[in-house]
Amino acid sequence: MKLRLHIWRQASPADTGMMRTYDVENITDHMSFLEMLDILNEELLAKGEEPVAFDHDCREGICGTCGMVVNGRPHGPIPKTTVCQLHMRSFKDGDEIYIEPWRANAFPVIKDLIVDRGAFDRIVQHGGFVSVNTGSAPDANAMPVPKPDAESAMDAAACIGCGACVAACPNSSAMLFVAAKAGHLSMLPQGQVERTARAMNMVTQMDNEGFGGCSNHYECEAACPKGISVSFIARMNRDFAKAALFGKE
Repeated sequence: MKLRLHIWRQASPADTGMMRTYDVENITDHMSFLEMLDILNEELLAKGEEPVAFDHDCREGICGTCGMVVNGRPHGPIPKTTVCQLHMRSFKDGDEIYIEPWRANAFPVIKDLIVDRGAFDRIVQHGGFVSVNTGSAPDANAMPVPKPDAESAMDAAACIGCGACVAACPNSSAMLFVAAKAGHLSMLPQGQVERTARAMNMVTQMDNEGFGGCSNHYECEAACPKGISVSFIARMNRDFAKAALFGKE
């Protein structure tokens, strides 16, 4: 398989950046997308050129670091799939592929396809946890959780923090990420005490980081590699409204 790649190259945050075109050959449909980029980088290194910088870690679709925009879609053309789990059988010989980093003011480009997603960490630091000040962990069976609540909490906890929701949203909103991180705690007994305060603090920090507001385009749910529902946003909005009206609990 022969492909023409159009890749965003940016040497540093201060650089303006531009699209560069590369041709790669001998790509098999069994390769993953990242393996294809590895082949390209080997060729660039052999020529004495700078390889394309991109994030990756587990390559198993569970860490979220591999995020990039492929042909205008976060993580590429296959629903509920991360870039590292995207395989070249999804493309055809002679295809042109456009590869870009996440585009959001709150995700500044570090180099090429790598962006700084530290804003997500700071949002979690403002409420994405349950405070435990004294004592040891309670017994697992001490607080029974109804099965529907447990399943919903697990659905929200599936968020890998990749940022595809931000990249897909026309407003660069992080509401699906924030709602997932707050939602999986608010559905459990341990998370009830700080529930409204958590929503208020995390949404406020999201705004402070420069993410846009949610306008219900639902592009976030469509792009999410874990298929997290926008219903979690509605749930968090109710908690945020309670905090705004009655104060943080």
